[in-house]
Amino acid sequence: MQSRTLRWYGVITLFLIVAISYIDRINIAVLITDPAFLDHMGIGRGDRVSQGLLTTAFLVGYGVSAIVLTPFCSTLLGVRRSLLAGLVLWGVVTFFSPHFHSFELLVASRVLLGVAEGPLFSLAGHYIKAYFATRENGKPNAFVNMGTGLGLAIGYPFIGYLVAGHDWQTSFHVLGIINIVVGIPLVLAFVAMPRTAPAQGADRAAAPVPPLVQVGRIVAGALKTRYLVLLTVMTAAFLSYLWGASSWLPAYLKEARGFSMREMGWLASLPQYATVLGVFLGGAIIDRIPRRQVPLMFVVCSIGVALAVLAAIEFTNPYGAAYSLVAASLCWGLMSPAYPSTVQYCAQPEHVASAYGVVNGVGSLVAGFMPAIMGAVITAVSGGAGSSTGAGFFAGFAALIGTQVVVLLCGLLLWVRERNAPGL
Repeated sequence: MQSRTLRWYGVITLFLIVAISYIDRINIAVLITDPAFLDHMGIGRGDRVSQGLLTTAFLVGYGVSAIVLTPFCSTLLGVRRSLLAGLVLWGVVTFFSPHFHSFELLVASRVLLGVAEGPLFSLAGHYIKAYFATRENGKPNAFVNMGTGLGLAIGYPFIGYLVAGHDWQTSFHVLGIINIVVGIPLVLAFVAMPRTAPAQGADRAAAPVPPLVQVGRIVAGALKTRYLVLLTVMTAAFLSYLWGASSWLPAYLKEARGFSMREMGWLASLPQYATVLGVFLGGAIIDRIPRRQVPLMFVVCSIGVALAVLAAIEFTNPYGAAYSLVAASLCWGLMSPAYPSTVQYCAQPEHVASAYGVVNGVGSLVAGFMPAIMGAVITAVSGGAGSSTGAGFFAGFAALIGTQVVVLLCGLLLWVRERNAPGL
């Protein structure tokens, strides 16, 4: 009973680490509304493409790292040491970011931060797979994923407060300190993988397998995960909504809907609390429905997200539009736990971290271009004859509906394949 309780301390720690990482990630989304930050970095206030590229740079580093570094982290360092190394690097990069005095150096720092955070979700999945059976992994997956919504919910008003009450440099310094002072002690105290006893009759004198050979075997096994391509495409569309919406939400609320900086902070946090609620409910649902019916979560929830975003675009009332995006986030959160749960179900236990690294890494790489694409759309439409800033943002957010069409189609295909799969 004690070990069953202790495993949840690790899950709670991972939840908090994810929350901290997401505050790091969306720091830039708030700062691009601050003229002092833009002037310091040499970014034009109407240059939406460059502003979007700051998030894209992070996700490129994140995606490459999730694919390339995850096998080495899980095999050579292990979950605990990998998390500790990542937290140190996150803290250092974030703390010293204000000392960069050009757009190019800031982009490089965002890439490096992405590299440091890349293996996080794969390592969390590896931990959950080691401690929880398939029939009970819905709740721990949901709890860890709730860190996404909590980090965004706290991050928007928290960063807004630091910028309004102090300056934009303070936001980087405070976040860098939090990574090290809060994250590292939690990992040291509560994250440890279970010890595996050697198999009975095993030859203890056998030569150890070289590390690179171990990594090669893990990668090869990960690439044999069932529905790997389908899951990767669906994850890319799923994450495209997250990064497109979260990157441009503060600017959308402030510039397209006319809210003040103070109003923008709490309104931007509401969709994130809805995400937390959705993730919690989604995890509970997954544990109560047959495994083969889980893909229907993608189908139903993607329809809900698309309709809610469409409503946000059509509403003329600013508050009606903001609350529609709250509904979209609730639907998005509902299907969030189904992604790691499905990867854990389809991959072999020893290949979970690497398999999720491929799915999450490639998905993040593709999704990383969504903020820049939306920025280009916003700029193109806003710059048209007779167009307004609001029209540009409406067109940019309309692109998010397309991501949910992809999720819907992939979810339907996955559901059909699972129904027809014999003996699973």
